Amino acid sequence: MNVTSQAVFISYASQDAEAAGRICQALEAAGIEVWFDQSELRGGDAWDQSIRKQIKTCALFVPIISKRTHERAEGYFRLEWKLAVDRSHLITSHKAFLLPVVIDETSEEEEHVPDKFREVQWTRLPGGVTADAFAERVRRLLAGELSQGPTETAPAAARGPAAPSTRKPVRAFWRSKAVLFATIAVLLVAIGYLVANRRVLSKRGAEAAPATAFIPPPHSIAVLPFVNMSGDKEQEYFSEGLTEEVLNSLARLDELHVAARTSSFSFQGEHPDIATVAHKLNVGAVLEGSVRRSGHTVRITTQLVNGITGFHLWSQIYDRNLGDVLKLQTEIANAVASALKVTLLGDVTMKIELGGTRNPPAFDAYLRAMKIYNRYQSDQDVQAAIADYTESIRLDPRYALAYAARSIALASFARNWAHGPAVRDSREKAQADANQAIALAPDLAEGHMALAEVLANSLDFKRATLEFERARELAPGNAGVLRTYSQFVGDMGRTEAGLSAARRSVELDPLNAAAHSALGRGLIEARRAAEAIVVMKAAKALAPNDGFINARLGVAYYLSGDLQSARANCEVSSDNSSKLVCLAVVYEKLGRRADAQSMLAKLRDHWGEDGAVWFAMIYAQWGDTARALDSLDTAMRRRSAYLSLVKVAPWFDSLRREPRFQAIERRLKFPS
Repeated sequence: MNVTSQAVFISYASQDAEAAGRICQALEAAGIEVWFDQSELRGGDAWDQSIRKQIKTCALFVPIISKRTHERAEGYFRLEWKLAVDRSHLITSHKAFLLPVVIDETSEEEEHVPDKFREVQWTRLPGGVTADAFAERVRRLLAGELSQGPTETAPAAARGPAAPSTRKPVRAFWRSKAVLFATIAVLLVAIGYLVANRRVLSKRGAEAAPATAFIPPPHSIAVLPFVNMSGDKEQEYFSEGLTEEVLNSLARLDELHVAARTSSFSFQGEHPDIATVAHKLNVGAVLEGSVRRSGHTVRITTQLVNGITGFHLWSQIYDRNLGDVLKLQTEIANAVASALKVTLLGDVTMKIELGGTRNPPAFDAYLRAMKIYNRYQSDQDVQAAIADYTESIRLDPRYALAYAARSIALASFARNWAHGPAVRDSREKAQADANQAIALAPDLAEGHMALAEVLANSLDFKRATLEFERARELAPGNAGVLRTYSQFVGDMGRTEAGLSAARRSVELDPLNAAAHSALGRGLIEARRAAEAIVVMKAAKALAPNDGFINARLGVAYYLSGDLQSARANCEVSSDNSSKLVCLAVVYEKLGRRADAQSMLAKLRDHWGEDGAVWFAMIYAQWGDTARALDSLDTAMRRRSAYLSLVKVAPWFDSLRREPRFQAIERRLKFPS
């Protein structure tokens, strides 16, 4: 990044790197230039000189304050703070420069900070989770739309010169002396009072000082899982599925900002207060409710609550036949929009009911399949979901959503578990289902997304690009669509478009580890390993035992040159291809040749020739160019879906000047 005077400098203790990274990401996502040393310092930089230059030229200095900074009597961050304070003395008090941020419960009274920090308002961003309101405030400060004055009212003398005196000089002199003596007396009394009461005042000030105002996006909402009131635990799939359908209905309305399923469902069974949900998901309203099912009838109780004030905005009880569920979703969406004072454009009923069914048994089978697929852990789970989707389609052959969902499940099976002829068979079925979904409902985003994934897996990247773009156009607020889109366009070399979509997915789905992991994947492909580590740590915090996330964090460490951290994270990952590739290359770099060969052997035993892309990655990192290229030739013959990684994945950088590799790239016909 070319450093300019409009950059924001983030200063932090090394233990707070993860939280600082979240703040950096949020500001960059808002289009704000940030100087963050993990991403900006490169090998060969004069580190101390570079940091001094940034502090001297930055527009805003953001010190990250925490218990860790309090506990550390020494640290480079304290030199950064001193340099910033020294510069602040040269800046007018009406211009913002220091913007302290507290990432935990540390109070102003407790923290060991320069006195200059206490003269301005502190912002609290717990864990570095950054609301849009803070990014907007920074943007306005940079634009000069706001000023940052002291936290307390300045003395009268600082407000401006007094009017000229008309009295005689001598009398004015003695009057001035009298005023001066009186002022001194008052100040002495005031100082004594402040010294005696400093602890009390500081404590009250810390408690009373307002944190950054919680200003969620306009017309934003989260939908908590509806409580199953049927008295039968086996009916939970129905209450969960119905909640998801209501959530999806709201997400189809472009006028609303809807938190995605995974983040909303993370509160399931916790009975959280509404304010907690609203703050964690950065939404202004929360919809909650319950479901009681009896045969083919259902009672749904709903209530919409203001996430800022806690006041109820609207509530309603619906008694419906299951065949009226589509109409019910439209009623709820309209009621929510009305309560949020949103003017809906276009045919709302058409948007919400698109691709659905009025057949109760078909809807029931679809919800069963959806629950299985949302939580699948194995190929058996995926096959079970496919079976239920198939039953749903048998009961309603015009159920477009069921075709799209079965297509995605079939494509997943082909990509991750199928071998030999089963790969082509599953892909062909997946493509037929996607085409049927689009034929039944041409504007169904899920249908275009399903077809895009099949085409990408079949290496038809040009047509896949068109379908991905169409899906994103139809569902700009769907976090899942954005996440998948981000990975594909990133693979195609459109790095910034991919990162932008991934960040938007994280914004809509902040508690979903997969959303953070997709962003981390994009940063790895962009060769921004330090940033990828921060993001993948955030993903791991949400899903500590996720094998793919641990492996991807290991890969980020490997690319950064930290082999021991790479080894540690990949070794704790559950068995998967990413883990084996990671360990094969890390062990080789650590001189553990036999262990590296063992990882490659495990991959061969599991995948056979279908794992040729993985083998090519390993050989390329081992420096065995000939075998790497031979493996890619095998992958081309097998039409491996993972050849989509060839264009940008860092694993292949050592091969990019090889004529054989360039010929493979041309044959793959990546879009320009």
